[in-house]
Amino acid sequence: MNNVIALAGVVIKELYRRKDFYVLFVLTALITLLLGSVNFFNDPKIVRYLKDICLLLIWISSLVIAITTAARQIPAERENRTIFPLLAKPVTRGQVIVGKFTGCWLACGFTLLVFYVFFTVVSGTREQNWNLEGILKMVWLHWVMLGIVVAMVLCGSIVFSAPSANITICFIVVVGILGLGRYLHRVALQQGEPVDTVLSVIYFAIPHLEWYDVRDFLVYDQHLAPWVDCGLATLYGAAYMVFFMCVAWVVFRRKTLTV
Repeated sequence: MNNVIALAGVVIKELYRRKDFYVLFVLTALITLLLGSVNFFNDPKIVRYLKDICLLLIWISSLVIAITTAARQIPAERENRTIFPLLAKPVTRGQVIVGKFTGCWLACGFTLLVFYVFFTVVSGTREQNWNLEGILKMVWLHWVMLGIVVAMVLCGSIVFSAPSANITICFIVVVGILGLGRYLHRVALQQGEPVDTVLSVIYFAIPHLEWYDVRDFLVYDQHLAPWVDCGLATLYGAAYMVFFMCVAWVVFRRKTLTV
């Protein structure tokens, strides 16, 4: 466990040193504050559009941070030749996978806290409605979703040799799931065989990241699912995290590391 914590700490320190988070946060804050300073048509409900845009920017920024951070972990260790002294110590390849995942996921959690504190202040001061429970549920579901993405990207970083290819493929997969995942089953019912079976298998096999996208509930001040349902969604996400990390461990264990 000490090895896992040490590896996770290195990943978190790396996030502090890199400028990705700072640039994305500043851009999100500037765009949101700029739009918030304009009162279109004196419409008091314009704050809904402000919240929607701010949440969209937060989702885009968090996905960029999660995918790019996770994608460069293992390849950077191989490129810098630090993977060899690391594995020479009493550190197993499984501990490397778990440590990298833990560090990336905690780093994503830190960025989410910063982003959502900013969102809470902006929406609360404009709307005079501090929906703290709804925001807390959304932060938690968002973090669980990022955990699935981080585990998937880490697995891809071992399968694909180039980080750029891994980042591109993972971005396409994540955006495709978020945009089209919920409609695959409906499309499958309208197709003939074997397309129907293929689409149905894909629908039930992919992690449904869109289930964690509850932005509309917060934008339109609707009640989010109770904590019991959030717990079930957490178990669903945890199952996919474990699955992707197990696949990454199996591939990494059999992978030959050359000097």
